[in-house]
Amino acid sequence: MTHAIRFHRTGGPEVLQWETVSVGEPGPGEVRLGQVACGLNFIDIYYRTGLYPTPLPAGLGLEGAGTVEAVGPGVTGLAPGDRVAYAGGPIGAYAEARLLPAHRLVKLPDTIDFQTGAAMMLQGLTAAYLLHRTYPVQAGDTVLIHAAAGGVGLIACQWAKALGARVIGTVSSEAKAELARAHGCDHPILYTRENFPARVREITDGEGVAVVYDSVGKDTYAGSLDSLRPLGTLVCFGNASGPVPPLDPLALCGKGSLFFTRPKLADYTAKREDLEALAAKLFAVVQSGQVKIEVRQTFPLKEAAAAQEALAARLTTGSTVLLV
Repeated sequence: MTHAIRFHRTGGPEVLQWETVSVGEPGPGEVRLGQVACGLNFIDIYYRTGLYPTPLPAGLGLEGAGTVEAVGPGVTGLAPGDRVAYAGGPIGAYAEARLLPAHRLVKLPDTIDFQTGAAMMLQGLTAAYLLHRTYPVQAGDTVLIHAAAGGVGLIACQWAKALGARVIGTVSSEAKAELARAHGCDHPILYTRENFPARVREITDGEGVAVVYDSVGKDTYAGSLDSLRPLGTLVCFGNASGPVPPLDPLALCGKGSLFFTRPKLADYTAKREDLEALAAKLFAVVQSGQVKIEVRQTFPLKEAAAAQEALAARLTTGSTVLLV
């Protein structure tokens, strides 16, 4: 029998249920994927709590890796036995097997194992669009990355450093500061002890940073604006501490004609060619060794609730993977 994590109402981790599901044969344009590993991300918690609404009952999870078991009519470029990975919708990655649109899958290079593939897709593609498209980082830029020891943070710190940036990052503990420093963060800031906008100004001799990549949201929003140089860009791509307050355009004007954007991965990978281009950048930087994907925690898939509790409590670092 095939199992999956599903939820019938929104709420805490206790709403997640280990259920028997029927997968069936792939239809036109679909692939049946036997999964080996699934990625764990904050967006999964947003769906579980109802911050991001989805029709119920529903599965959960947006990335995974495994082997193609069968292909439906009209599918080209994929065959049973192919190693693949994916990130993004449709929701339902917390499963032993599932049906997926073939055009959302990318072939996984032989040098990248399934755990790494599951851990890197959503976080790595997020880092790819943030650094290359939302605000294209240039050599010599100074950037601020919140949650620098988290999944996206560790990838983004390494990648920004490889692009020639000076990297400032916020973390919550000395241990996380050391981890971020080991992954390209030049100046870790302990936000639990220091006023991070003031420290940013000190590091940059009063100028501020070119861009802030902020996945924390409510708790860092005001400080992120105060960390930017004139004409700087705030990229708010997550809400780990809750949604940001309503945007005041005059505040952007008064702080130096700042730019604000709230992007999401789905829009940057909606076109097949964009997905392939970002995946190619990600695979290349990982295979080159410039970015190392570290799976620092694993949980059995049926223990997804415990994994989400650990993530929400900020007890994890780097990437966490659910093993099928």
